[in-house]
Amino acid sequence: MNEKLHKTEPYPVDAFVMAQTDLRKGYADGSLGVLILGAVWLVAALVAFFVSSLTAVWTLFFGGMFIHPLSLLIGKLMGVPGNHSKQNPLGKLAMEGTAFMLMCIPLALLLSLQEHAWFFQGMLLIIGGRYLTFTTLYGIKTYWVLGGILGAAAFALFFFNASPGISALIAFSMETGARILCFTKLKRKPSL
Repeated sequence: MNEKLHKTEPYPVDAFVMAQTDLRKGYADGSLGVLILGAVWLVAALVAFFVSSLTAVWTLFFGGMFIHPLSLLIGKLMGVPGNHSKQNPLGKLAMEGTAFMLMCIPLALLLSLQEHAWFFQGMLLIIGGRYLTFTTLYGIKTYWVLGGILGAAAFALFFFNASPGISALIAFSMETGARILCFTKLKRKPSL
């Protein structure tokens, strides 16, 4: 069996890079989702500070449902297609990664039954893990850094017993920094 594996042709690197390029062009390097998510984190932080931590949990939960539709809408206004080639093999990986992320969110909701702050810290881990796959999808190594930072922040916030509002505000700050970095790189590209 190993002989068959060694004799098969490797996936052409050019085709893989073309698939990543297709996704980058179709979704503006994924930066619009980062933009919307940052705004959702900010709203959740404000709700945690001024309304209640439980309402902030639901704000992030339901606000998260608008990330993809709003990023598509903003993308259309900016001239970003908001889709990729149906033949793009990475499109399936994007959908599978999204499905995995969605399947993890109930775990964060269950954590919130014990402590509301744990929902935000759990979501940082889940979203950070999702960003790690963006490196493969878009071919942008910045997402490894962002995913790692979000994951490390989740553990630090848990260790220091951060409140829901502080947890969401820290997440907003990191998403905003990443958004600035992503948009700066995006604006430098002549193809978009």
